[in-house]
Amino acid sequence: MLGQFLQAELFAVFLVFTRLGATIMIMPGFGEIYVPRNVRLALAVAITLAVAPVVAPLMPAQPADPLTLFMIVTGEIVIGLMIGSIARLTMSALHVSGTVIAFQSSLAFALTMDPTQGIQGALIASLFSLMGVVLIFSTGMHHVLIQAMYDSYVLFKPGQVPMTGDLAQLVTDVIADSFRIGIKMAAPFLVYGIVLYTGVGLLARLMPQLPFFFVIMPLQIWAAFFVLAITISGTMLYFMSYFELRMSDLLLPN
Repeated sequence: MLGQFLQAELFAVFLVFTRLGATIMIMPGFGEIYVPRNVRLALAVAITLAVAPVVAPLMPAQPADPLTLFMIVTGEIVIGLMIGSIARLTMSALHVSGTVIAFQSSLAFALTMDPTQGIQGALIASLFSLMGVVLIFSTGMHHVLIQAMYDSYVLFKPGQVPMTGDLAQLVTDVIADSFRIGIKMAAPFLVYGIVLYTGVGLLARLMPQLPFFFVIMPLQIWAAFFVLAITISGTMLYFMSYFELRMSDLLLPN
């Protein structure tokens, strides 16, 4: 009897670790590529040990059929990846905004490694992405991410096959919203770029002998930094409001 009880408890902890480990693997802040794997593993184990006793009654019984066991574990991994992907795709709004700003300010060729995206990107896009991660932890928003992992056991029952159609629609909506928010965050620079290039184009038509686009580039960069200094605080506050709103979709209603 004791052996069966311990086996059931270990199976429940294993299922919890499967979902939470998959979530932490790609979640922003916790699952960044510059975070050592040992730290991520220790964090996943710590959260699992804290959450497992609470959600253990929701866990299904250990199946005797290997195929059923495989389906349950796969479902937990898919749910975990979905939760982490929503948070990660929400962060992509910063990358979109930074890339657009870089193009408008003639800094698109200033490339650096973006640690949050794992790819090489524009310098301003990398700056925005790192600022987003810093703000998540400095404002306590990482607690919302942990709460979302806990509430997922009520929103997505363990042992049930997730509805792939709804998950695909949710991911599509997050991608569309992140792109839209990124463009809105870069809206001041779009206006600035349109006005600047319109004026320079008119001057180039009036004096075709003078290479205005080459001469105006230093002024364009300095003006872009000035606009960035004015708008960066409001831009990041707007993103944090969007991030909180998107993460609230994964929480249980109060």
